[in-house]
Amino acid sequence: MKLIGENIHIISKNVQKALLEKDKEYITSLINIQKNMDYADLNAGPAKGNFAGILQWLVELVQENSNLKISLDTTNTDEMTNALKLCKNPQDTFLNSTSKDEPRLEKVTNLAAEYNSNVIALTLSKETGIPKTADGRLEIAFEIYEKCIEKGIENEKIYFDPLILPVCVEQSQAAEALNTIKMLKESFDPQVNTVIGLSNISNGCPLELRPLINRVFAVLAFGAGLDAAIIDAKDTELYRVLRMLETSTPEKEVDKLYIDIASMISDFGEIEDIKYNSEDTEQNQIIKTVNILLGKKIYSHSFTQI
Repeated sequence: MKLIGENIHIISKNVQKALLEKDKEYITSLINIQKNMDYADLNAGPAKGNFAGILQWLVELVQENSNLKISLDTTNTDEMTNALKLCKNPQDTFLNSTSKDEPRLEKVTNLAAEYNSNVIALTLSKETGIPKTADGRLEIAFEIYEKCIEKGIENEKIYFDPLILPVCVEQSQAAEALNTIKMLKESFDPQVNTVIGLSNISNGCPLELRPLINRVFAVLAFGAGLDAAIIDAKDTELYRVLRMLETSTPEKEVDKLYIDIASMISDFGEIEDIKYNSEDTEQNQIIKTVNILLGKKIYSHSFTQI
């Protein structure tokens, strides 16, 4: 699984201030935090006004200070183009992102085709928003796919994002996103790829619950066939668990449970059939979180205590 660090994000007030001031020391510290990642997502938002050119500055800073590959995350395709020209390996770069809406879809797919870059495609449109069903999201994916094929973009370069909604706001959509990942993996030949912004699943949840919710959803998504995830690089346990799942080699007692949960999703199993140590607090909380994310129990901010 490709891991993409989310830690350089313009929504953060500290990051925003550092970008405005071109604070190399602060941004380099964020780059260093992400060195265990495969990619750094450089989120510059609209990259206009005082932020014009900031994406190019970030690309050069990342390449000077690390071996990280780059995800260009901006709504401004002109800025994306200028930054992509500076990328040493544009064929490995992510263009983050496009929906099915024009002219965005045309511009981003043109760019991906020209540089042989990876394109992240969001399964939404202005007309429908984020469809509530996996079928609705898949329908949009097929429309985007047609445009990609028209431009000669290979399936392995396409990463569909099923769009994760906060479990505390739209609980049913957690399971629907997992269904979408599975359907995306099954519906194209050769297979396309899938990617999620993992932290979205726990937005609005109590801070102490967020790492647990993120980690368990990541395990479920891994089982569904997820290929890439944008994650918090500071969450070292999340990183450890995802790398452990790739080798299927338990390092801790709890890892066997994580492996079984991922297998349950891939094999269309049931949570009730998973055996775990019910006297272990951590394992109990993981199972409770699975039940919440699969919609088998009602979410509340105190669900781990019930």
